[in-house]
Amino acid sequence: MNLETISSGAHQEDFNSSSQKLDILEVEAMQLKNIDRDTLKSQSSTQTAESNTNTPRYDPEVITAFYSKRPLQVWKRRIDILWTFVLFAFNWWLDKVTGNAAKNERKRAIWLRGILTNLGPAFIKVGQALSTRPDLASPVYLDELTKLQDQLPAFPNEVAYHFIEEELGFPPKEVYAELTPDPIAAASLGQVYKGKLKTGEIVAVKVQRPGLAESIALDIYILRTLAIWANKNIQRLRSDLVAIMDEFGTRIFEEMDYTQEGRNAEKFKELYGHLKDIYIPKIYWLYTGRRVLTMEWITGTKLTNLEAIKEKNIDAKYLIEIGVQCSLRQLLEHGFFHADPHPGNLLASPDGKLVYLDFGMMSEVKPYQRYGLLEAIVHLVNRDFEGLAQDYVKLEFLTPETDLTPIIPALTGVFNNALGASVAELNFKSITDQLSALMYEYPFRVPAYYALIIRSLVTLEGIAINVDPNFKVLSKAYPYVAKRLLTDTSPELRNSLKDLLFKDGNFRWNRLENLLKNASNSDDYEISKVLDQALDFLLSERGDFIRVHLVNELINGLDLASINTLINARTKVSKWLGIKVEKTSIATSRNPQEEKRTEHIKNIWKIIQDTPGFDAMELVQLIPNILGKPEMQRMGQQVAGGLTQRALARLIRQLLLSPEHPDTDGNSHQSKTKPQLSLPAFLP
Repeated sequence: MNLETISSGAHQEDFNSSSQKLDILEVEAMQLKNIDRDTLKSQSSTQTAESNTNTPRYDPEVITAFYSKRPLQVWKRRIDILWTFVLFAFNWWLDKVTGNAAKNERKRAIWLRGILTNLGPAFIKVGQALSTRPDLASPVYLDELTKLQDQLPAFPNEVAYHFIEEELGFPPKEVYAELTPDPIAAASLGQVYKGKLKTGEIVAVKVQRPGLAESIALDIYILRTLAIWANKNIQRLRSDLVAIMDEFGTRIFEEMDYTQEGRNAEKFKELYGHLKDIYIPKIYWLYTGRRVLTMEWITGTKLTNLEAIKEKNIDAKYLIEIGVQCSLRQLLEHGFFHADPHPGNLLASPDGKLVYLDFGMMSEVKPYQRYGLLEAIVHLVNRDFEGLAQDYVKLEFLTPETDLTPIIPALTGVFNNALGASVAELNFKSITDQLSALMYEYPFRVPAYYALIIRSLVTLEGIAINVDPNFKVLSKAYPYVAKRLLTDTSPELRNSLKDLLFKDGNFRWNRLENLLKNASNSDDYEISKVLDQALDFLLSERGDFIRVHLVNELINGLDLASINTLINARTKVSKWLGIKVEKTSIATSRNPQEEKRTEHIKNIWKIIQDTPGFDAMELVQLIPNILGKPEMQRMGQQVAGGLTQRALARLIRQLLLSPEHPDTDGNSHQSKTKPQLSLPAFLP
């Protein structure tokens, strides 16, 4: 039986048809509306998107209605899956008991790869994800599971050629000038041939496996029914497994439509193709259909093939960093992200660029989720666990009605232990491991969108660990977060920046220094943009709270500077006149906190000066416009007024407290010594 596609528009009566021919095989299947092949030969992805309306779609109700009438087929598949894994687990346990684990490890790894291959695409993708985690599987298992990325058994050329003719309207020999006699790679959903167009371009031709939708739909149905049972019967289970399965089903069905993959590739290129050393291949739409994709041929090396990369003098660590930066922009900037970044889909090109392949499984993060993730990072860095608990509500891990009172101290305990001295030393697996225990005790639910994000990040981190065991993703990510905090004008991040820089009414100059230092390490960081946005924000209504604090800081700084200037002048004059200098006056004028703040300001100015793109003359040219703003004039008046008030207060103290001054009990007493000639102390 071959369930080629499952359409959300299918009707119940469609399931009553006994059998029909979908591919080249006579099979029993759901009745489908035929896709007009002319639309699949559109020369532009836009035309394809508009005209191709009958693409495969995941509909859990349709799948349930279909397989609920076929219990024998479902139970046969369940028993096959269960028996296969039970048999493997028993033999693995027996090796442990008999001490043959090391001896039989390669044998068991090959067996596991065979199991996942035979069970089909859904299980192959699990193996692909596991193949990127050297911290979860031994090198022997990793070596075998890596073969699931592009070394799966191929299907017959006759089937592939038939699909090409069906989709493109002509036999392969009339479409391509050259085509390899056998596929050069075979993955979970299709196999790839190397070809040459009649116009001379070298291309990769990907052809979909037959019977794909049926295999995937049956497995998703089985896993979804298990998820429904688990949600109802396992009280400690907090994740919405059904929603997660539906999200996975939606994405994998989208992956079965190669025209959608082509559109994804072009969107990905539009959003991220301009980033330094990122490359996305070209799609040839005239030679692309629902089951056939023709794209630019890329010669490259897997990032995990360290020896080959080293021989070509390519810096694998640098490419991993490039991948991390690109992933951050995918998740936190545009929200359109590659949900399947296994090593087979990430290559190092001969000229040292990171090449992305296979855009079938993509997902999106909504704006409020992107800002929620950024705010959560800020609160984690700031160790604001009350704010972090609120973030979990915004990100839909907790419902708005949840009582956060017991959760806040629990988060504090978990993350205080996990964070240690530096957030940058954490990896994503550490965070997820720490959260997993917490989520069992409190009413957390893992949203479906988050499952794909974690899969993407953990997979990328697995590749990074393989390249460099000491690689810390968060330490590479924080420069981007710092840049976003300093340049993004959204109200959400402005509030996060406020929370980060102010505490108990005091401005934390060390945090600003750290942000500027980290942001300067971001490739697309523009200091001029930061200064422009900072000034615009400072002079806007939203910047009122900063202006209030800035006025106080200026008054404190200028007041201290004036005191020090007067003290220095008094000291020089006293020495010149031979007058005794009051040492206590000078000593009490030195404030360690003020000195530390001054040091931070000096460091900040140096960081700004050293940042690429900074032009002091541009800043000088802005001064007249800045000074002409009503807000700046009011700030000047407030600073002048504050300094005047402090000066008058000191003068009054000098007049009222000399020669008499109150003691600590509030009583006054006469000085027992004759007053000596001295200059005013000008102390605050």
